[in-house]
Amino acid sequence: MTVSQISVFANSKPGHMGRVLDLFEAAGVSVRGFSAADTGEYGILRFVVDKPEAALTALQEAGCACVITPVLCLKLEDTPGELSRVMGVLARCDINVVYSYSMISTYIVLSTTDTKRAFELLSGEPVVMISQDDIARFVADRSEKEAVK
Repeated sequence: MTVSQISVFANSKPGHMGRVLDLFEAAGVSVRGFSAADTGEYGILRFVVDKPEAALTALQEAGCACVITPVLCLKLEDTPGELSRVMGVLARCDINVVYSYSMISTYIVLSTTDTKRAFELLSGEPVVMISQDDIARFVADRSEKEAVK
């Protein structure tokens, strides 16, 4: 089980992330997690959103260089050593974590050198694997709670 991550390749200049986020807002897309990495003149913006296809379409229509990639999203217990334990499972099986970032709460996104095998390994661990539907449901649940207020 994976979630869709959108990577946007951008000039490392002020305002570019804001333009991307404005495109998401106009498309009705909610960002659930993101990472921004600067490699000098260029950067990579990575997003996990509730509606990846709508986000990708908005970006492509605006002429952005972007791709969609499957990544793992785990909900870890908020206890010391939990992240180390999960990383150890992958390391013992010679799976490298290429990058990682956190989302809301203790949700983390992992891009690995072998996503399928990492999923299989972590499925047997006491972690909650998050699906793309889960991410969309989080947004829907929040909207319902706000409507009740």
